[in-house]
Amino acid sequence: MSGIPAQPVVHEVNTRVWLREIQRRTGRQGGLGDVPKDAWDEITPHGIDAVWLMGVWERSPQGRAIALRDPSLRAAFTRAVPDLQEEEIAGSPYCVRRYEVDADLGGTEGLAAARAELAGRDIGLLLDYVPNHVAPDSPWTAVHPEYFVRGSEEELHRDPGAYLSVAGHVLARGRDPFFPPWPDVVQLNAFDPALRAATTDVLIRIGDLCDGVRCDMAMLMMNDVFARTWGERAGARPAEDFWPTVISGVRRAHPGMIFAAEAYWDLEWGLQQQGFDFCYDKRLYDRLLHEGPESVRGHLTADETYQRKLVRFLENHDEPRAAHTMDPAKERAAAVMIATLPGATLWHEGQFTGRRTQLPVFLDRRPDETPDVALRAFHERLLAAVHRSGMRTGQWRLLDCEGWSDNSTHRNLLAWGWSGGAGLFLTVVNLSGHRSQARIRLPWPELGPEERTLTSLLDAARYPRSGAELTGPGLFVDLDAWGTHVFTVS
Repeated sequence: MSGIPAQPVVHEVNTRVWLREIQRRTGRQGGLGDVPKDAWDEITPHGIDAVWLMGVWERSPQGRAIALRDPSLRAAFTRAVPDLQEEEIAGSPYCVRRYEVDADLGGTEGLAAARAELAGRDIGLLLDYVPNHVAPDSPWTAVHPEYFVRGSEEELHRDPGAYLSVAGHVLARGRDPFFPPWPDVVQLNAFDPALRAATTDVLIRIGDLCDGVRCDMAMLMMNDVFARTWGERAGARPAEDFWPTVISGVRRAHPGMIFAAEAYWDLEWGLQQQGFDFCYDKRLYDRLLHEGPESVRGHLTADETYQRKLVRFLENHDEPRAAHTMDPAKERAAAVMIATLPGATLWHEGQFTGRRTQLPVFLDRRPDETPDVALRAFHERLLAAVHRSGMRTGQWRLLDCEGWSDNSTHRNLLAWGWSGGAGLFLTVVNLSGHRSQARIRLPWPELGPEERTLTSLLDAARYPRSGAELTGPGLFVDLDAWGTHVFTVS
């Protein structure tokens, strides 16, 4: 069984970039088996439960060559790293040639050493899986053309952007139904029984190396989505969906293996029903960035069981850096929110130190940026405090923030509590740039009428209040713009 807890805190690391920076710092070449202990310590601050080593698989030389010929990609690369050298373009980690650990990273032995380092810290390991497509030079294209969505020579001639001639076969390029095809990958056929069996086998082998997988664009393989994307070209629609077939097969070999889905289009619930332990909560991300507190509050009224299987985040390799999209005070408020909600939480290496450059995943090097020491200290204090408190082992509940007829600022505040487990905990976040007030009635009759103490988990400040007030009219809260409280209630 995986040692990853029910609501894990995950730290995503761009493996090649991170390893290159370690090599530059130490002056020594080497793979994952040669990473010094202090470097592992840096990416596993107290409160992290799992590390996602993004991009460990063998990348495609043919996919890299296609990327190098793409002017728009080359422009994006040099925007991110103006002095980039061509040898620093590794190719996409999502254009996988084989599910073998890249030799540049130390191969399977290097990954095993990395897993052992993490396990010694009681931290799990997550890796990627890309179910929708493979590189054109994947061995599958020559040996198993039946695994792919096929085309004709006429279609290739008419639309070379959508098809590719590979190993004597015309294969469709991989795609998402709302965008043009990706030029560097070929499309697997989710309806093909042999492909489903092969996917199960690959994931079983991956499960020998790690505790779980993050499945790229998982919703593309759902029967409904795949049928809409490919129509009759996909062949007969199976009675059972792709993911229940695959996940059940993998779990016969690895019962505790974690499956996390990159998911969009409000298909999170469907993917949870099909066997995923966690699904990206992109809707919350969008509401935090682009909408107001009322919208966020509405999102948090969803069933707690559903919310516990979401992945909350403020950035990842597909999204702009949080330090770029939010001012510092809002970023801290949002981080408090993410850290204390139910569900898995995802943090991106460099997020804690305020990196602002969103790096294309094709690259081995990122620009140097001055670390924000205070921001790192804040994040480490937050994650450690929440972890030590044990709050997220309890039962979560969204709370009402009540105002007055002449003061509507309570609408800017969001509050929730955890009870049972390790005790009673209250989080309040002012999700606005304005000072705001409210009363928050705590739903815990066990507080009784006696005096109680609210102690801040982040700065140890103490506030005596009567239980009668807390459970009657409610705790009076007055928070500055983007202010937060995280209290233990004793």
